[in-house]
Amino acid sequence: MTKGYLANGLFGLGDRLVNELVAKAVREAVPGVDLYVPQENMAINDKSSYANSLAIAGADIEALKASDFLIAVIDGVEIDSGVAAEIGAFSMLDLPIFALYSDTRQQGRDNSKKIDALIADGTENQFVYRNLFVIGLIKQNGMIATSIEELIEGMRDSGIAIKEKNTTNN
Repeated sequence: MTKGYLANGLFGLGDRLVNELVAKAVREAVPGVDLYVPQENMAINDKSSYANSLAIAGADIEALKASDFLIAVIDGVEIDSGVAAEIGAFSMLDLPIFALYSDTRQQGRDNSKKIDALIADGTENQFVYRNLFVIGLIKQNGMIATSIEELIEGMRDSGIAIKEKNTTNN
C-alpha cells in the first residue's frame, strides 16, 4: 500500500477546504493510498481537546516516516511554518515531495513591464517570494505544481501508481 502525507495549514476554513480538495483528488487518483491528513487526526487536532507539542510532533513525525511521498501546499503570504518543518523533516528521507503552489501572481513572468518595474523599484514586485532553501528541498526530490491536476500528473510522472481516468461512456 502506498502511503502519503498532506502538509498544509489547517486552522482556517480556506486551508481546511484546500486540504479536503487535494486529499479527495489524491485518494481518487491513487488506488488504495493511505493518505495522512493531519486535520483528520482528531487525537491531536480536536481543538476542543488537548494535545501538547510532543504529542503533535510525535504523531506527525511517525506519519512522515511511514510515508512514501509528501504533498505540501506552499500557498499563503509565506510558507506555513509547520509545512516548512514537514518539508525539512521529510527531505531527509530522500523520497518524493510534490508541492502545490497555486498563487496567481506566478502568471505574467514574461511580462516585460513587470520585470522593468521591479528593476526600477524593488517595491514594485508583482511576484511572490518563497524561501529558496525550502524550494530547494522540494526540487531535490520532487516538483512544484500550480494546480491539483498538475500535481496528480507530476505524481504519475514520478512513478506513483495513478488510476487512469475512465473516458468511456457506459
